[in-house]
Amino acid sequence: QAISISKAINTQEAPVKEKHARRIILGTHHEKGAFTFWSYAIGLPLPSSAILSWKFCHVLHKVLRDGHPNVLQDCQRYRSNIRETGDLWGHLHDRYGQLVSIYTRLLLTKISFHVKHPEFPAGLEVSDEVLEKTAGTDVNNIFQLTVELFDYLDCELKLSESVFRQLNTSMAVSQMSAVQCRLAPLIQVIQDCSHLYHYAVKLMFKLHSCLPADTLQGHRDRFNEQFRSLKNFFNKASDMLYFKRLIQIPRLPESPPNFLRASALAEHVKPVVVIPEEAPEDEEPENLIEISTTSTTEPQVTSDLFDQTFGPPNGIRDDRDAQIESLKKEVDMLRAEMEKIKLEAQRYITQLKAQVNSLEGEVEEQRKQKQKALVDNEQLRDELERLQKVKLESDRSQRLCAEAEKKANATEIRYTKLKEKHSELINTHAELLRKNADTAKQLTVTQQSQEEVARVKEQLAFQVEQVKREAEMKLEDQSLQMEQLRQELEARREELEQAQNSLSHAKQTGAELSSQVESLQAEKEVLRRSVSEKECELLSTRGLIQEKELQLNQEADKATREIHELQGRLLEKSNQEQSLQQKLLDEQFAILQETVREAEDILRDAVAKLDDPLHVRCTSSPDYLLSRAQAALESTDTLENGHAQYVASMADAAGLVGALALFAHLTADTIVNGSATSHLAPTDHADR
Repeated sequence: QAISISKAINTQEAPVKEKHARRIILGTHHEKGAFTFWSYAIGLPLPSSAILSWKFCHVLHKVLRDGHPNVLQDCQRYRSNIRETGDLWGHLHDRYGQLVSIYTRLLLTKISFHVKHPEFPAGLEVSDEVLEKTAGTDVNNIFQLTVELFDYLDCELKLSESVFRQLNTSMAVSQMSAVQCRLAPLIQVIQDCSHLYHYAVKLMFKLHSCLPADTLQGHRDRFNEQFRSLKNFFNKASDMLYFKRLIQIPRLPESPPNFLRASALAEHVKPVVVIPEEAPEDEEPENLIEISTTSTTEPQVTSDLFDQTFGPPNGIRDDRDAQIESLKKEVDMLRAEMEKIKLEAQRYITQLKAQVNSLEGEVEEQRKQKQKALVDNEQLRDELERLQKVKLESDRSQRLCAEAEKKANATEIRYTKLKEKHSELINTHAELLRKNADTAKQLTVTQQSQEEVARVKEQLAFQVEQVKREAEMKLEDQSLQMEQLRQELEARREELEQAQNSLSHAKQTGAELSSQVESLQAEKEVLRRSVSEKECELLSTRGLIQEKELQLNQEADKATREIHELQGRLLEKSNQEQSLQQKLLDEQFAILQETVREAEDILRDAVAKLDDPLHVRCTSSPDYLLSRAQAALESTDTLENGHAQYVASMADAAGLVGALALFAHLTADTIVNGSATSHLAPTDHADR
């Protein structure tokens, strides 16, 4: 693995050979992890070469995709190394450096996604059932997973766009090694993008079945933008000769899926990427151990010439030479047979892959037909339900009509009955009025007789009341006498009972006092014994307390010593921190000084171009000069703000460095364009 890593990750501007990457990947499966890979990768001088860092990212991408599953956890431990490499090259204006910065962001996103979702392997090959299980039924989880897939796909597409932007040439240059060095990692990007696109389509359809269309407008806009970028990427890669012999790129549909129509899911075809197994011509087997044969060939040639000229020693040919020749012939024959077997195996593999592709196409067609049948079935079921509802509504309306007719008949019958009752009531009312007049006359006569009876009753009642009062007064006097006698009898009885109780209580108290004295003596003895025991326990506890005090004193001394040591370490750490902060300030000031020198050199170079005879033929428009001059004047404000910020806080020089670079660039551009504009004006105006 060390040899393969050194040959795969080097400073040569050429693509990584597949045989070296394959050996590194097989090594991860052999040791069930990427410990060996990272032990060598940490020692690589990545900050010294952008090409070395680019090829390291390419190999790491291949190891993550095709290596052992434990590789992901090993790479998680080295996230900081990957991030530092990307940050370093992101600050430098190097063509490969910018690509390395984007590639490291992609790798960090890939590691984070697969650590968070272990159901997705790093190769991104999962079935639709696993995708459904991972998404679940919670709308929030589906929404979050879709956003993470979009972020993942954005990183992949950004890398491809950056690579194609740097190429900026025709397709024929894809056969150059320098171009292939940039294009080689896009094979893994194509493999990732095909799976991510398929999963995003599935989850978008699932989201649209759960949420209203207006809520997902942002998701649809983002997906359509990614679809256009991915289609453009696949079309450009399909037209390049370099990719045609290494990978079969799928074709995307002309327009993105319509998520507002649920039946459009049946029209979606999963993009399948096929990588042929034929090894490129430059990938011939080589020895894992380098054997130097230069020292042995020359003596062997001279000995063969000597034997051909003079014959073998003593005229006898050694049997070992014949055996060696026969073994060489057998080895050559076996090699030829091995090559034939390899060719046949590769042919069988390609045939089987073609069969697999055809079967997958048939499966996709059957799945489409199944989806269409399901859609038709759902439509027929909806139509049947609609007809059943119409039938039920018609039956209900018929029943309502029959009930209304019945109610109308019943109301007519009730109306006739009410008429009859009304006439009867009128007749009875007239009879009652006549009877009322008769009874009124009788009532006046009876009222007069009742008044006389009432006066007689009142007189009798008054007499009865007087008799009752007299009887009640006599009864009250007799009851008071009875109560007094009864109370005297109760008092006598209570005195007798108290005397009896006092006599019995006197007898009981004598016995109780004697028993109490005996119990008090017994308690006194028990208390004496307990006091003696408590004194013994007190003595023992005093000894234990003294021992504990000694231990506590020793521990306190030890704690004070440790506190003094920690305080000393803290002082050392604070001194180190102050020195590091001072060093950081010095380095920032040095960077600022270099930036100022560079800005001064840029302006000197721009002023020198005024007298350059080659610059006389350059021209520019006055409007463009005014726009550049306005931009240069605006940059002075940012320069003053950056300087004020740096004076206020010497630890933050980022704003001043950026403002210096912008000011130098715009001012130099204004000087050069001013000179170019003066070439179009008359001589007097031009000098002024």
